Amino acid sequence: MIKKIPWWLKIIIKIIFSRLPMKYSFWQSIGLFRHGKMDNTDYSIRVFKEHLYKSNIKSIKNKVILEIGPGDSIATAIISYAYGASSFLIDSGYFAKANIIDYIRLKNALISEELNPPNISNKDDIDLILKKSNSEYLTEGLSSIKKIPSNSVDLIFSQAVMEHIRKKNFEAMNSELYRVLKKDGVISHQIDLRDHLGGGLNNLRFSDNLWESKFFVKSGFYTNRIGFDKMISIFENLSFKYEIINVQKWKLLPIKKYKINKKYRAQDEENLKVKVFDILLRK
Repeated sequence: MIKKIPWWLKIIIKIIFSRLPMKYSFWQSIGLFRHGKMDNTDYSIRVFKEHLYKSNIKSIKNKVILEIGPGDSIATAIISYAYGASSFLIDSGYFAKANIIDYIRLKNALISEELNPPNISNKDDIDLILKKSNSEYLTEGLSSIKKIPSNSVDLIFSQAVMEHIRKKNFEAMNSELYRVLKKDGVISHQIDLRDHLGGGLNNLRFSDNLWESKFFVKSGFYTNRIGFDKMISIFENLSFKYEIINVQKWKLLPIKKYKINKKYRAQDEENLKVKVFDILLRK
């Protein structure tokens, strides 16, 4: 139902609902506000495997994993442990579901693949599951990453998260990722540049003054609108070596160009057509 709502009405609804005194878990349960799909067993395992495959890491046993934006689940902690690794999960708030049944289902799925997940029971809570998984769940965004030691992480990954990092914090966040990454480590990002309102570019209609205002940022539909070329430039300026391994583009722009705010309208059209891309970063 929510997918059929026009993009502009979604903005209005989210602005109104985000101001109501309801817990995030309520909005999460009805699908209005969600942070990814890592609470889905099959999806979380598939995403983890895809980032391992793209990173070309043969084994992560005794290595350290860092996930940016685990969203509604601590699934990566459990999966990492099953592969013999420890992990950090970094987010901008405490969004992880406390439904232990979901984590037991994940444990059983990993056992069926002949892996060795932590021994989770229905008497556990999230803190105990994290402890059993040799994992830390840190929920203060950029401030949390600053607590991680330099040159300590073997693999960093994110799934449709980097586009949500506040524009003013994007460079600082990636500078910290560079700092914590080991010399031979790798970062794997899948970055979704669509508007997260209807899969188009309706977010480019607005001026920076409005879009970057606290009023909009706190309403549940924010993306940083940095764009493909600019993101690559930021990674280069931070001394990352990069490899673009997949780019998905629209054949035609999903919005009339004259409807885009003049600042973003000036971009090269081929740059605007990039909707999703996968990138590897190394020191």
